[in-house]
Amino acid sequence: MRHSPSITVCDATLRDGSHAYSHQISLEQVQAYATGAEAAGFDFLEVGHGNGLGASSLQVGESLVPEEDMLKTAKACLKNTKLSVHVIPGFATIKRELANAVNAGVDLFRVGCHCTEADISQRHISYVRSVGREVWGVLMMSHMAGADVLLEESKKMQSYGAQGIVLMDSAGAYFPKEVTNKIGLLTQKLEVPVGFHAHNNLGLAVANSLAALEAGARIIDGTSKGFGAGAGNAPLELLAAVLKQQRYNTKLDLYKALDAADIAAKLFASSLPDSNGITIVSGLAGVFSGFSKPVQRASKQMGVDPRDVFFELGRRKVVGGQEDIIIEVAAELASRSPSLLSAPK
Repeated sequence: MRHSPSITVCDATLRDGSHAYSHQISLEQVQAYATGAEAAGFDFLEVGHGNGLGASSLQVGESLVPEEDMLKTAKACLKNTKLSVHVIPGFATIKRELANAVNAGVDLFRVGCHCTEADISQRHISYVRSVGREVWGVLMMSHMAGADVLLEESKKMQSYGAQGIVLMDSAGAYFPKEVTNKIGLLTQKLEVPVGFHAHNNLGLAVANSLAALEAGARIIDGTSKGFGAGAGNAPLELLAAVLKQQRYNTKLDLYKALDAADIAAKLFASSLPDSNGITIVSGLAGVFSGFSKPVQRASKQMGVDPRDVFFELGRRKVVGGQEDIIIEVAAELASRSPSLLSAPK
């Protein structure tokens, strides 16, 4: 029998799923799903706009309800499961969004940034530690940097006070071997637990999550029914089954995790993710999964193939927060002769 350290399972259904739902999750949906997540035994439930605290805007999408109301509604449903939020400096300010989240009872702040820009996380991480809440560093789009660079950026976050480090496969571009190499190095060299957040653009979310655990990760993310940006995340109901079968030590109740997935399926039936040509190309191009809907809108407006837009965004190494470039790229492609397009075949 496997004797493994305890695995922390984080449920991002009500945060990453916001991308898939055009950020229109209601308080009734928050309450219904949070109740199921509590019963399932997930360690953390992440709630809010897809891009985190303070991200509700015309540029990236406006939330249906104020984030503070979402947080308070979720918190009221949780007893053993802790409440977490995603934080991107630039969207979230310390004095407003972070302070309000502390007052709303948030237990864990996951401070994220592009994988080579950990420096911008210092003030936010330091603030969370100063008010006595837990904080992790999150390196987004981590497929865009090598293992040594990710280690250097992770060490910065650790030095700022981060109590955990999570690599995000924001584009669903990883293969298991890459996960093993990067997570393995971080777990060997860091003093804090390491985690992995998978996306399913190439159908490898569960395999990559398992590779991360086998390489020493002790934090794993997922969403019920994979509800999330692009082709979605690692489905928590599948992760719960795999973790049980592989005898990892978790707090999960398998049947209740399966029930939570059923709740998500009913609540978000119109927006559950699937694999299609656009999400697959997003993974191949290494472009943020959350760009799926804005790319499709811009492509329709300009009369171009969204797959070409994704490949061009990949060539430009565009990252989350640069949504304005999508329209620029679509317009440029529309002005070219079709023969000039050179997407990989």
